[in-house]
Amino acid sequence: MVKAVVGANWGDEGKGKITDVLARDAQIVVRFQGGANAGHTIKNKYGKFALHTLPSGVFNDGVINCIGNGVALDAEKLMKEYQSVVDAGVPAPRLMISERAQLVMPYHVLQDVYEEERLGKASFGSTKSGIAPFYSDKYAKIGFQVCELFDEDRLKEKLERVLEVKNILFKNLYNKEPLDVDEVFATMLKWRDGIAPFVGDVRKLIWNAEKEGQTVLLEGQLGSLKDTDHGIYPMVTSSSTVAGFGAIGAGVPPYAIKEIYTVIKAYSSAVGAGAFVSEIFGEEADKMRTNGGDGGEFGATTGRPRRMGWFDCVATRYGCEVQGTTHGVLTVVDALGYLDEIKVCVGYEIDGKVTKDFPVTPLLEKAKPVLLTLPGWKCDITGITEYDKLPENCRKYIEFIESEIGFPITIVSNGPAREDIIYR
Repeated sequence: MVKAVVGANWGDEGKGKITDVLARDAQIVVRFQGGANAGHTIKNKYGKFALHTLPSGVFNDGVINCIGNGVALDAEKLMKEYQSVVDAGVPAPRLMISERAQLVMPYHVLQDVYEEERLGKASFGSTKSGIAPFYSDKYAKIGFQVCELFDEDRLKEKLERVLEVKNILFKNLYNKEPLDVDEVFATMLKWRDGIAPFVGDVRKLIWNAEKEGQTVLLEGQLGSLKDTDHGIYPMVTSSSTVAGFGAIGAGVPPYAIKEIYTVIKAYSSAVGAGAFVSEIFGEEADKMRTNGGDGGEFGATTGRPRRMGWFDCVATRYGCEVQGTTHGVLTVVDALGYLDEIKVCVGYEIDGKVTKDFPVTPLLEKAKPVLLTLPGWKCDITGITEYDKLPENCRKYIEFIESEIGFPITIVSNGPAREDIIYR
């Protein structure tokens, strides 16, 4: 069986922890899109980790952790991350990198930095990890697949062709120094030597595993509202964040994906620019940011303080629909225990009319939140493992959200540790 773990919102919903939990019953965990531009924070017996490229199954013995063909692979960051996990006392994870995955090149990162610099106030709030230029080149058919690292003559020839264009761009648009072909080539050979033991046919591995009845877990990065097609375009990521793309980015048949665990945060948070209807500001936001998550709401990759907001039923319902949710997973419910009252966005007012349907970006930017106030529970719920033992107002909050979004919430996460989880 193939299962997917994806996000309903802007990312940072807690997918890493849920993947870590579900991976206990899986044989293969696959990252199927995105790059090192966002992180999954996981806390377990080995310590606290912020994974950026490694699949979140690396803490489970026997799991094969795969980098799918849909991933933007920063080879250097991956190998450093792998070593840091091992250095922390984690048994060396089993890792397979798809021979069809493509490489984030040094000029992708530079192009990302230079373009954000050029745009100034009109910038996209990029993490400057090279993701947009990477995917642009992939679909322009001038990207480099991992398998190309193993044919040096062909690799050098292609690199010369690509750098000719990139250097014209750097010199004439950005007024920057050109890159040296030999230096970039040497870097790529260093990557090859580092990842060579892990390269393989991920698609075939998954195909055989699925036929044998094994459990394969697809791990998504970011959430529905950052999807290139279905998100708050253009303030989105440059890959598809929906479960349906897992079939492409991991190489599995679409009919094989049977369960879709859509992770939903109990309040809203976002990193980067873009419309955010239920956003709150000032002291109110600071307090929620400080109480949120494990150690506060700051980007796992950038360290940037996240933008904060009340739970958005409109955006979340849409996000769950886009994902094809079979199991809703509500996370960081424990972070709201400090509030006397909790507001929830139940609709958008646009041009004097209220809607519960998530609109396209030009309308979204005009939307005002329609808020409803629910009573808080004013206590710490961390460590409770039975749903019936949660405070009544906490259960009412969860059940209200479930009713509004129209999808069953089958798992509730009430703390950062692997054990802080409730099954309904």
